[in-house]
Amino acid sequence: MPLVAIEYEFRVRLPASAEAAFRWATDYAPDDWARMGRDGRRRIVPLGEHALLLIDTVRTNGRAVTKQRLVRLYPRRRAWTNTHLAGPTRHSQFWYRIRPRGPRASVIEFTGLQVEPAARRLTPAQLARRTREVRGEDAALWRRLARVMGDELRTRRSRRRRSAT
Repeated sequence: MPLVAIEYEFRVRLPASAEAAFRWATDYAPDDWARMGRDGRRRIVPLGEHALLLIDTVRTNGRAVTKQRLVRLYPRRRAWTNTHLAGPTRHSQFWYRIRPRGPRASVIEFTGLQVEPAARRLTPAQLARRTREVRGEDAALWRRLARVMGDELRTRRSRRRRSAT
């Protein structure tokens, strides 16, 4: 079965400073899949100060799919990589970078290389269509995460204010 390499990029506005958005986005937790609106669980294995292994099991079309990902954090750059070690998109790699857009906003710049099996080699038109699909799915996911981020950070700020009074 041939492999297809899908290259794509997108940007999504985030409702937090670049520092706060980076901390939120890289503060991995077992309930992350629920934040993404999906049925799944996550195990986080620290590998050092700036590296970790994510072992995710997600239900897709009624079956459980497990993926292992190596995440490398670059805090000074507010960036990280996510390399798929096992699962249906093994060898895929994603680069994330958060850039400031003022004191209370930022943007995530996403560059993806998704490697996936295909029944046959894709024509250029089929590859372009698949690229649009994958880019659209991932951008929609980050737009959802941006809403969740805004809600969670606002709630934390309002709780902090109430407890300070």
